[in-house]
Amino acid sequence: MKEETSPSPSDFIRETIEADNASGRFGGRVHTRFPPEPNGHLHIGHAKAICITFGVAEAFGGKYNLRMDDTNPAKEKDEFVRAIQEDVRWLGFDWGDRFFYASDYFDQLCAWAIDLIRKGKAYVCDLSDDEISAYRGTQVFGPDGRRQTPPGKDSPHRNRSVEENLDLFGRMRRGEFPDGSRTLRAKIDMAHPNLNMRDPVMYRILRADHYRQGTQWCIYPTYDWAHGQSDSIEGITHSICDISFENHRPLYDWFLEALGVHHPRQIEFGRLNLTHTVLSKRYLRELVEGGAVSGWDDPRLPTLRGLRRRGFTPEAIREFCRRIGVTKSDTTVDIRLLEHCVRDHLNRIAPRAMAVLDPLRVVITNYPEDAAEEMDAINNPEDPSVGTRKVPFCREIFIERDDFMENPPKQFHRLAPGREVRLRSAYFITCTEVVRGPDGSVAELRCTYDPATRGGDAPDGRKVKGTLHWVSARHAAKAEVRLYDHLFLPEDPMASEGDWRDGISPNSLRVLRDCRLEPGLDASTPGYRCQFERVGYFCKDPDSRPGRPVFNRTLPLKDSWQKVQAKGTAC
Repeated sequence: MKEETSPSPSDFIRETIEADNASGRFGGRVHTRFPPEPNGHLHIGHAKAICITFGVAEAFGGKYNLRMDDTNPAKEKDEFVRAIQEDVRWLGFDWGDRFFYASDYFDQLCAWAIDLIRKGKAYVCDLSDDEISAYRGTQVFGPDGRRQTPPGKDSPHRNRSVEENLDLFGRMRRGEFPDGSRTLRAKIDMAHPNLNMRDPVMYRILRADHYRQGTQWCIYPTYDWAHGQSDSIEGITHSICDISFENHRPLYDWFLEALGVHHPRQIEFGRLNLTHTVLSKRYLRELVEGGAVSGWDDPRLPTLRGLRRRGFTPEAIREFCRRIGVTKSDTTVDIRLLEHCVRDHLNRIAPRAMAVLDPLRVVITNYPEDAAEEMDAINNPEDPSVGTRKVPFCREIFIERDDFMENPPKQFHRLAPGREVRLRSAYFITCTEVVRGPDGSVAELRCTYDPATRGGDAPDGRKVKGTLHWVSARHAAKAEVRLYDHLFLPEDPMASEGDWRDGISPNSLRVLRDCRLEPGLDASTPGYRCQFERVGYFCKDPDSRPGRPVFNRTLPLKDSWQKVQAKGTAC
């Protein structure tokens, strides 16, 4: 991956790794991993985890793995595996030949489970899930208001002999018992203040068709059991997780110490929350399956597929992750910071184009009827090296309807009766007549042009205050444009009273079907990003067809984050 334009600041994860390297722990190696479960698509929160996990490995000249945590056959699919690989590559990371599946370790995990049984550190339990939870106990608040964890209650099967446990676990493996009837549990401490250490479940009986293993297995490891041992098998040095796994770290360490195998260090960081959206995979699935959005790649979703379809760039997402940094606690970040990073990058790289979203026909009465010419338009004023493009011009053009007012207020500097304005890269025009339709609305404008102002400047030095974008009526491509905005109206959708889905914005998507674009945009490929001058940043959608392009609005040009920063500075 290419280096970021701005260096990543030091943080507690890097400081921990530096200390490990200085002490000689792991022999100076740095080897990390990202282990998503293939039961959905990655989102911006995962992007933060990827940038941290893979970024620190790159910073220390180490390695990183991509591993599918595929221990739950009920929801996992190969299509999610392929999508995760595609998203991680798109984000800018290459794991080389270090792609793995936790399901490839099922035999080793089972052998290690038998080892713990033989050591008297695991047993087969007949309690149901509800009974296990009841026996484990729960946290309560004591008289002083502090959290307390009263001791749990031993399972009646906790003291089974090693021989009986080996027999029962073997029969579990062979499928002799019904689903959910027995589990294998670690034998730790039912009075431990950390509930995760109260004889956690290692295996459960579940007859399900695994997308890779088929029906070979009818017992499946829990995440807590598979997690650390998979890290150990792969030689991971630093297992970087989000803060929700902090209370699981003692269990992570206990399993590895009990087995006496390679022992990585687990480090936790705070999760990302983003305003005006949700980052829970469960809630995202509800939005998709409930029809609130069109799919996992809906451009309103914070999924990487949705952000990509909307036109966000991987460079901007990585810069966003660099800016928000690494914290030990969960943080909520204003979505406008992410949008600012996207605008900043697109402003530098996106070619310019002209598109009219609400067309108003303009007839230039003193321009020859059958004539046409090509104007030179700048592709990107931020990057002169990309040169210019040819834009066709003829007698009839389209401008934006809101670029004209019959009775304009003082601060309105665009087109009005008797007023002269500049057409971007073309001519000065003056409105001479307003033509109305049957309903009395403005249907067409009649204007004259000054041939001496070709290119947008007057030889006599006169100035105009308004510059409009336009497209040639004869040459323009008709298009559909989808205007996307924040999916939710509340900053925190989950804090709203009632159903959280009631906060979905009715204006999160508006579709315009009679837009006009520069003709060259019709031939662009899906995923092409550009700036529609004076309008915003847009990306060509995969729904596009020859002669009928579809563009998604990535973001409008206005950057509200700079105003937020200015207010913060003023305060």
